[in-house]
Amino acid sequence: MANSSANYYLQRNNKNIETLNRILEESLPLFCQDYFLGIDSQTSALTRLNYAHDLKIFFYFLQEIKFKNSKIVKDFTLEDLERVTSNDIEYFLGYLSHYRYSGKDHNCNERAKARKLSSVRAMFKYFFNKGYISVNNSAKVATPKLHDKPIIRLDAEEIYNIIDVAESGTGLSNHQKSYHVKNRVRDCAILMLFLGTGIRISELVGLNNDDINFKDNSFIVTRKGGSKSILFFDDEVAESLKTYIEYKEQINGFKSKSEALFLSNNSNRLTVRAVENIVHKYAKIVSPLKNISPHKLRSTYGTQLYKATGDIYIVADVLGHKDVNTTRKHYAAINEENRRAVAGKVKLKRDDD
Repeated sequence: MANSSANYYLQRNNKNIETLNRILEESLPLFCQDYFLGIDSQTSALTRLNYAHDLKIFFYFLQEIKFKNSKIVKDFTLEDLERVTSNDIEYFLGYLSHYRYSGKDHNCNERAKARKLSSVRAMFKYFFNKGYISVNNSAKVATPKLHDKPIIRLDAEEIYNIIDVAESGTGLSNHQKSYHVKNRVRDCAILMLFLGTGIRISELVGLNNDDINFKDNSFIVTRKGGSKSILFFDDEVAESLKTYIEYKEQINGFKSKSEALFLSNNSNRLTVRAVENIVHKYAKIVSPLKNISPHKLRSTYGTQLYKATGDIYIVADVLGHKDVNTTRKHYAAINEENRRAVAGKVKLKRDDD
């Protein structure tokens, strides 16, 4: 992989570390530095950053509710942490339903609550196992019950339609159409790659020109945790990518020293937010009620691949799932189509002679 691609992931990692250090400095007790140093070798920078965001809210809650602003967060000690009861943590989960932080109102659903509880538990467990606190009260708190979410994805007709809309610009506003002329080829390639390979948005944004190999229609992606995989695409995706790369090289507006595959109108690597906006722009025309995101396009590919192969292990491998149960939960669930197909399979009466 080219150095520029490695540099992209290195820069992203460094940015996460910088943000983590800022949160540690400004919003967390001093003893948290020991915790994050202790888990450094077992976790990614992004995972630690997510922990820090969650713990920031937890300690803000303790300051405001538990200790009633008698001390600032930076002055909290491990003795204070030991005073936190299981009831306090349960109160915290209720508090998350609606709270105000930094002048803004926030609401956490059951999954966000479960994630924050997981972050809190991990910290308590670390200090308990180290012998820094004598009791781990977080272990006594039950995880919020998680209800299954409906799996949202495009159906076959909507897949055709979103590509058609990206190609034609039908349904776009006049303002959007003015940019569509220049971005149509790029946007089609992005949608085709999502729907034809199921890659994550971070994997797509990190792609470079020389990650693509048209000799065997393969490309290299950097997975979660930094591992690399070779994936393959079909001729339809290949044609769309070739068209975009040729177009990008021909027009002056896309001339750039950047090795990034997908470029903005300023010839910089597209950001995650920009790609989200591109997908949403076309999806809301095709399926306004589904709120389709890049991750929903990934779900769409996973569902179509499972229907085509019936092999959950192949789907898990292509999507980069470490646990096949994750794949099974999302792509092999019995849906209305399956239930309709089995209706009448069980006979209750003898066939007439």
